[in-house]
Amino acid sequence: MFKETKEIVALFGGSFDPPHFGHKKVIETALEELEIDKLIVIPAFLNPFKKYSYLSPKERLDLAQEMFGEFKKVVVSDYEISQNRSVKTQETLKYFQSLYIVKYFIIGADNLKNIEKWYNFRWLNSQITWVIATRGGYKLDTSKLKKFKILNVEADISSTQIRKAKGKQIQMSLNERVDRIIKVLDEKKAEELEVFNLEDVEYIAKRVVLANALSPKHSTALAQELKDKLKPQGEQFLHVDESEEWVVIDMGDILIHIMSNEVRQKYSLEELLMEIGNKEENNNE
Repeated sequence: MFKETKEIVALFGGSFDPPHFGHKKVIETALEELEIDKLIVIPAFLNPFKKYSYLSPKERLDLAQEMFGEFKKVVVSDYEISQNRSVKTQETLKYFQSLYIVKYFIIGADNLKNIEKWYNFRWLNSQITWVIATRGGYKLDTSKLKKFKILNVEADISSTQIRKAKGKQIQMSLNERVDRIIKVLDEKKAEELEVFNLEDVEYIAKRVVLANALSPKHSTALAQELKDKLKPQGEQFLHVDESEEWVVIDMGDILIHIMSNEVRQKYSLEELLMEIGNKEENNNE
């Protein structure tokens, strides 16, 4: 009888307060670069270095499961949250070592500064290979780590930034935010600007903004201008997809499409969005 071989895993713990696209990019990169059978995401009940969290443990767990559940090799664990208390990393690692071969532990570069203050750090340091996800503004001082691997992640957003953005957005209505977007695009010479109100429709966003660009280079410049002008004012850029023909910017309740006139005519987005709105109106009659 053959002995069952344990799966090789990486652990990715944290507050996830809230989980966001930056975390998703870390996971995507880790799955590409680490030789593992599973990546286990572990939202904390409460970070040992913090006194409270912005979202409740259940909210953070549900959001993490929703955001990361699309990855086949990813498991979102409720282990720490189910303990109903702050859990030391040592305890979490020992628990998962009883179930798997835990090869990697993923952390952000911002954790390096005080990592030696983690409970029983010397033992942790002897057990796993640290995987450090890069983050803008933080140095990669790995001198305290016994074994480590760097994940170059191009995602310069944090949960703190998102929480601050939410607080600022409360003070500005959705229409005011859309007007601000239109103003930036218009000043940067975008054409055929149009806004669709889908607030009462079952759609992925409450507002959709369409804009024409003069060239692929102009599309990129428009997207960058929006980031440069609106991020300091509290807007969230959850995801940006760019191609030679089309830029899509996901700002949560606002979706922005920037494209050439040819692409816009080819896909008839106006007709599609009007049809979605009209169906809802007909259903309500």
